[in-house]
Amino acid sequence: MKAARWASIILMGAAMCATLSAQRNGARTAAAQEKPEEGIPVTDPLVISKCGTCHVKDDKGNLSRISWERATPEGWEEAIKRMVRLNGLVLTPVEARSVLKYLSTHHGLAPEEAKPVMYMAEHRILDETNIPNDEVRGACANCHAFGRPMSWRRSKEDWKLLANLHVALYATADQAFHRGLNAGGGGNAPLIAEGPAATPELPVDAALNFLGKSAPLHTPEWASWRARMRTPKLAGRWLVTAYLPGRGKYVGELQVEPGAADDEFTTRVTLQSVKDGSKLVRTGTGLVYAGYSWRGRSKGSAAGSAPDDLQSEMREALWISPDQTWAEGRWFWGLYQEFGFDVKLQRAKNDPVLLSVDRSSLKAGSSANRVRLLGDNFPSQVAPADLDFGAGVTVRRIVSHTATEVVAEVDVVANTVSGKRDVTLFRSTIQGGLAVYDRIDYIKVVPESSLARLGSETHPKGFQQFEAIAYQRGDDGKLHTADDVELGPIDVTWSVEEFYSVYGDDDKDFVGSLSPTGFFTPASDGPNPKRKFKRNNYGDIWVVATARNEKDKSGNPLVGKAYLVVTVPMYMNWDQPEVAW
Repeated sequence: MKAARWASIILMGAAMCATLSAQRNGARTAAAQEKPEEGIPVTDPLVISKCGTCHVKDDKGNLSRISWERATPEGWEEAIKRMVRLNGLVLTPVEARSVLKYLSTHHGLAPEEAKPVMYMAEHRILDETNIPNDEVRGACANCHAFGRPMSWRRSKEDWKLLANLHVALYATADQAFHRGLNAGGGGNAPLIAEGPAATPELPVDAALNFLGKSAPLHTPEWASWRARMRTPKLAGRWLVTAYLPGRGKYVGELQVEPGAADDEFTTRVTLQSVKDGSKLVRTGTGLVYAGYSWRGRSKGSAAGSAPDDLQSEMREALWISPDQTWAEGRWFWGLYQEFGFDVKLQRAKNDPVLLSVDRSSLKAGSSANRVRLLGDNFPSQVAPADLDFGAGVTVRRIVSHTATEVVAEVDVVANTVSGKRDVTLFRSTIQGGLAVYDRIDYIKVVPESSLARLGSETHPKGFQQFEAIAYQRGDDGKLHTADDVELGPIDVTWSVEEFYSVYGDDDKDFVGSLSPTGFFTPASDGPNPKRKFKRNNYGDIWVVATARNEKDKSGNPLVGKAYLVVTVPMYMNWDQPEVAW
């Protein structure tokens, strides 16, 4: 009986394996019968000369792999670095720039494809919300940001070759790709087949299926952009609005001049702080890839020693609108790119242009509020009727005005609806430029979770700037929901508290210091003789903001907290930043 029972179990197992094998082999056979995708011919002589020794050229002018790939400038830069490091490609700096420019333009992304992953070029730290499921997350986002593969477009076959490359080069890739099968379950993994023989889809297969559909080589966007792409005509005067965490709003102008080539430019920018009026002048250069993707550098006068010095050299990443009338992006600096302006540009016009408002919110029932409106080309005569702050807000009088600034005095009725208001001066409008509220319900410290790094002379520190943002509960009357109204930065007192993770936790005494403006400076790295077990100064803490003037319903000051991890320096930058950074 036992022998018969085991024989039955073995036969059933063999049948299930045969069914699964047939399903997978059938899928591979169907894939093999698909018509090969057309490649994008390579026409640049230098690219053919430097890349064609390994990448075989066919009778249509395609180079193997390269003709079935498209990517952002950063994506191609990483690929070129890999060819140099692993395969012995020899390039001079001038040749490397030329190859990068050609590939990023003629094998690049359309503006609509690049926009969702601009955060990669801008070096923003954020929680990615574009990962479709846990299987794709495990296969593509455990080791690097999901924005990395989404910065590429490939044929289905090339996505498979990329997966094979990962398995060949990185020991953990094979485990990540197949962990659903090894774990004996798939969690939320889709099933290969339905019924008793159903098994979870492997993470690598789920990822390849998703990327093949969501990031294919040929797309309507790219076909359209190849026809529309034109030489960037950016010379002239641009108006700038910018925001720097911890320092607030800036307005100014950017003068762009033609450079040595049609896609190269020189720049001079003048910014003025809306908060205190201080001015900043910077000069730089920029290069435009694919007709819309700006990469540049700029610097001010001699930079000081402060890590957040605004005279420091900054890198620039901007997405230019296809009609070349506006742009947005980030100007950033710091070893960990932790400092940066959020920037928006628009071409200067002859008409009046409203750029910014000096405050973010007004309280219902308040009167004689002085509001500064900053912009360009304001006329010599401005009347209260020329301004509109939305429902419930009345312009009492114009206090003063110049060609770039109007100061108005406004009243807010007590029973007006809370929420964002458009601000209009003549025919120029800032949508949602000002919020009206009845009370401040809570404050949020941003970023809500963050990372700082210890450092010294050998390994520079990684800093963190915090802000306290006020919120009103929104129309649903509930806190921390999607309709809550952001009211802008609020005046607070900064402090740190222990985040208790072990008995006798004392991290707050060693990790670093927090300034009165919310700027966190990490301590030095290395063993600390004053600390228990002579440990390093790493740890985790709460960063606490206590409102100076706003209180809750119980009469206590409003308080917000953010979680901060202070860790060791980045001791090593891997030779393969495209997979390890």
